[in-house]
Amino acid sequence: MKKMLGEERRLQLLAQLKKSKAPITGTDLAKFANVSRQVIVNDMTLLKARNEPIIATSQGYLYMHQEQLQQTVERTLPCIHSSEQTEDELMTIVDCGGTVKNVIVEHPIYGELTASIMVSNRHEVKQFIERVNATQANYLSALTGGIHLHVITAPSVEVLTLIEQALQKKGYLVTDQ
Repeated sequence: MKKMLGEERRLQLLAQLKKSKAPITGTDLAKFANVSRQVIVNDMTLLKARNEPIIATSQGYLYMHQEQLQQTVERTLPCIHSSEQTEDELMTIVDCGGTVKNVIVEHPIYGELTASIMVSNRHEVKQFIERVNATQANYLSALTGGIHLHVITAPSVEVLTLIEQALQKKGYLVTDQ
């Protein structure tokens, strides 16, 4: 298979992302374009710099179509819990009908650190947890004693309120003391 070059490759990658409803891994995109995964990372950076709505999730790259962006509401929730409670926290959110877009922590040196999560169902949460465990990575919240923010999206304000109530009931929300 012939290696795709520069701009032609980025246009082909963009077309692949646009037609896919699910995230596509960097490895799969690299195979498609017959290039290394690092070339894909660079291409995605260049496409994002052009304001293409591509997000890097824990499952791969995802193109956010305009209708997807318009059909959701979002809320940032302050959370606190142990690393062992992460799976339960994420499951609680997706079981109520939400998507966890990201996690944000405030680092004393680097300031705000944000990492994309993009989990919307139990299967994606399980994959995310398995990947963390397989790599023996620490959660970002480990840097801040368990305190972190999540940007949550949902189809309605009512669903966001349900999520917030469920997290509050489990003691996962930071509250005024």
